[in-house]
Amino acid sequence: MLGVDPGTRSFDVAVVEGGRVVAEVSIDTEAVARDPLTLLRVVDELEPDYVVGPSGYGVPVTRGDEVLDPRRFAVEVLLLSTEEQIEEGTRSGELGVWVYGALARVVEHLVGRLGSRTIFIPAVVHLQTVPWYRKLNRVDMGTADKLATAALAVHTYSYAEGVDYARVNAVVAEVGYGYSAALAIKGGRVVDGVGGTAASAGTLTAGALDLEVVAQVGRWGRWDVFRGGVFHGAGTYELEPLAKAFERGEEPHASLFKALVEGVAKDVARALVSTPKAEVVLLSGRYGRDPVLRRLLQELLEDLEVRPVEPLRGASRSKEAAQGYAALGEGLLGGYFRDLVEHLGVREACGTAVDYLTHPRAASLRERVLRSYVETVRNPKLCRSGGHLV
Repeated sequence: MLGVDPGTRSFDVAVVEGGRVVAEVSIDTEAVARDPLTLLRVVDELEPDYVVGPSGYGVPVTRGDEVLDPRRFAVEVLLLSTEEQIEEGTRSGELGVWVYGALARVVEHLVGRLGSRTIFIPAVVHLQTVPWYRKLNRVDMGTADKLATAALAVHTYSYAEGVDYARVNAVVAEVGYGYSAALAIKGGRVVDGVGGTAASAGTLTAGALDLEVVAQVGRWGRWDVFRGGVFHGAGTYELEPLAKAFERGEEPHASLFKALVEGVAKDVARALVSTPKAEVVLLSGRYGRDPVLRRLLQELLEDLEVRPVEPLRGASRSKEAAQGYAALGEGLLGGYFRDLVEHLGVREACGTAVDYLTHPRAASLRERVLRSYVETVRNPKLCRSGGHLV
């Protein structure tokens, strides 16, 4: 089973067999966006039986042969975008558009070439283990890659501690190149989460904005979600200089670094409301292993243990999400991770990422995405009232 994690900085590939990673590759996202065959050649060389494709904002478990229109499915359902928005982003040269452009083209190619051997997975908002009242006016509670990371975290923490999945109570916090996220794990299941632009300021994204700012600015572009973060304030796209500035007390970079870390701590604290028995924070993402960030986060969360998500056996370079993607795929097909998949309730995921929007201004978005899902997927898995599968 091969998993593809579409990161803002890199596309990571991990091949999992029998509970361990047997191959892994990392490719710059820009290279994949310019030529998706760069990634597809890697997939062909690894010769996997199945591929868990990049799933963006998520979709109920869907096989490639169920997708009727791969391009529209990728753009409008997985990316919650339009062709016009992607074209606009491409013209702007915005860094974040690379991952959108690359993901859409890769999905097209994977479905076209592999058909039913391609699998797409849900995000946190699709899970029935998350009560519907926590989903109100929420879209990004943790995208598909964050769910994949959480799955990996539940498995490896359970293994390391020698406990059943049902005894895993934790917060999985990701500090990625673009976004941060915090997922609440209670009894080994994802029960809540905050991610992307709903979380605190990340390295690229401004995070949750005061609605007064939104109202005063007026018109926003699709790609503004990738702007206003810590990196933009610092004028750099690397975290290490900010960490060093924090160590030396050099402003304003020191405060920008602390803003990022305190934001993660606040997101973790928010998740603890939904999993109050948690004793550990499991860190993931490109910057989750930064020693300065981890030390400061441990100081802020003194009552919790802060440690990295453990990788699968055999892994040395692939990001956690790529391993999680592959693990979920193997479990969905009845392999090594089948008990993990069943415990997480991944098969029962339903609906779209925008089903729970209640603001009147969001009605057209909700209707547009639902229509796209119904028209691009054979036998769509819709939710009835209360967020349960129809």
